[in-house]
Parts: sequence; structure tokens; C-alpha cells
Amino acid sequence: MSAPSRLRSRLALMFLLAVAVVAAAMLGLCLGSSSIALSRVIGSLIPAIGAGLDPPPGAFEIGTVLQLRLPRVVLALLVGASLAQSGAAMQGLFRNPLADPGLIGVASGAAFGAALAILLGRQAPESMRIVSIPLAAFAGGLLSAALASGLARSDGHTRVTTLLLAGLAANALFAAGIGFIVSIADPSALRNISFWMFGSLAKSGWREIALIAPILIALLLWLPRQAHALNALQLGEAEARHLGIDVERLKRRVLAGVVLAVACCVALSGLIGFVGLLAPHWIRLWAGPDHRTVLPASALCGAALLATADVIARTSFAPQELPVGILTAVLGAPFFLILLMRHRNRVESW
Repeated sequence: MSAPSRLRSRLALMFLLAVAVVAAAMLGLCLGSSSIALSRVIGSLIPAIGAGLDPPPGAFEIGTVLQLRLPRVVLALLVGASLAQSGAAMQGLFRNPLADPGLIGVASGAAFGAALAILLGRQAPESMRIVSIPLAAFAGGLLSAALASGLARSDGHTRVTTLLLAGLAANALFAAGIGFIVSIADPSALRNISFWMFGSLAKSGWREIALIAPILIALLLWLPRQAHALNALQLGEAEARHLGIDVERLKRRVLAGVVLAVACCVALSGLIGFVGLLAPHWIRLWAGPDHRTVLPASALCGAALLATADVIARTSFAPQELPVGILTAVLGAPFFLILLMRHRNRVESW
């Protein structure tokens, strides 16, 4: 395919994914325990349009859209995009389509930090809990990543296989810690811990988003700048060095970006699995392995995927709400098994 054709194909894919993101966002704003017509949603978002409706949107509709559904949709888009792009970067770094941000233990470490903050902060004021739980989740994710990467580093080099094994050990360690916290938690704390374990977008509002969103947006813009180096790495580490890529520096930079993104996501929404596996693989099937396309397209695909999954989770058993992490696991686990069967030879070579 010629360069102009590849560019047109890439732009067409980005346009379709952007349309999917907008459609998923509109669904999220319209649907819930009570449905709101699209025209009234737009009128609630843009007062100049709302004034022309008959009747104009009332306080209930405006409050529902702006204070309940809009922050949830924004959160779904940010978390979905960040998890998917992190998954794409991890797959490029490990040169394996089965790689996932959870492999190095960041998610379980972040969940442990959140659970510990919930347990210890039961008597703290609400304003303090709003800040302390995301910060504790963030610190737990960084601790887990530091533990895994420290064990994997030898003679100035980060060994991928050792990093995977260290990540498995970190996952087991923090899972045991979460189990201990659950066993001694009171019913109120246990309900809050369940939010982190199953993954949900229900409890984060504008304050939490304002705390974390700048970091996630910066990472979403920064990670695609590593696309050229990740493309070179697909040829092998030795070949990438011959092309002038500092492989160890690339590993440190990408791992740091992924750790930061995943820790922020877990701090906002708890454990939501498989988004970082599903979206990048779908993009590679459609667009090929070029990370200049894979990284930004995965972000758009992940945003649309999680926003759509959240709508389904909210409406399937209304007025009860299904944790979105359960839905992504139901979708993702069979897909992972299919990938495992298709790529078993590559798994054995890790």
C-alpha cells in the first residue's frame, strides 16, 4: 500500500473511531435509570439550545446530565482510553499481543492501597476520604511497579521475563493483602472495598476527575511519541539498538508511563480488566502493527468500549447497577482464551 493510501486509511479509521466515541458518549448521557431525549441532553449541555426547546430542560434534567451522567461519561472515556493505550504500549514493549498492564502488578497494588485507605479512614471526614483513597491507590500502584521492576533489573538491564515473574509475585502479594483487609473490614468498609475490586464508575465526580484527569490527558498525548521507538523494537532489541534506539531508556519510559496511567485509572474506577487487551488487539487486526496508528487508535477504541460497557452495566438490570468490571471480564476472558490458543507458540517463547 502506498504512503498516501496508508494515510487515508489511517485517517478514515480515526474518523470512524471518533464517531464511535461521540455515539457512546451520547448514549451514556441519554440512558440510565430514566431516559432523557437527545435534544434535551444537548439543551442541558448548551443553554442557548435549551432555551429554544418547548419546554426548556428543567432543573432535574440539567442536574442529571451535568452532575451525574456527564462526569461518569468523561470518566469512562478517560479510563477506557488510558487503559487501552497502556495495553497497546505494553504489547509493543513485550512484543506479544497477550501483554496487559496488569501483568506487572500495578492494578492489584493500587487496589490494595485503596482498600487500606478505606479501612484506616473510616472515621476520617468525607473531604479527606475523597482525596486519600485515590492517592493511596496511586501510591500502591507505584509501589507494586517499583517492586517488580527492581527485581527485574540486573546489570543495568530490565529483563522482560523476570519482570513478568516479578509482576505475578506482586499480584499474589497484594491479592493476599486485599484478602486480609476484606476479612477484618466492617460491612460499611467492605461495600466500599467491593467497589474497587469489581470496578465501577459510579462513585467518582468532578472533584476526583479534576485531581487525576490532567495526568491521564498528558500521558495520552505523550505515549504516542514513543511510537517510532516501539516500531523499531518489534525487530528485536539488538536491531533496535543498531537503529539508534536506547532500548533500556525506552523500557523505563514506557513502563513509567503505563504505571502512572494504570495507577490513576484504578484510583478513579477500581479494577477494570481486559480493556487494555481487547482494544489494542482489535486495532491491530484492522490497522496493522504500526504504533503510530495503534497507540492513538487504541485510545479511541478503549474510550468507546468502556463508555458503551458502562451504559450496558447501568441499564441491563435497572434500577440495580452491574459493576462495569464484571461486564468487561465476561467479554474479555473468552477473548483472552481465544488469543491464547492462537498465539500459544509466542507465549512459550517468553
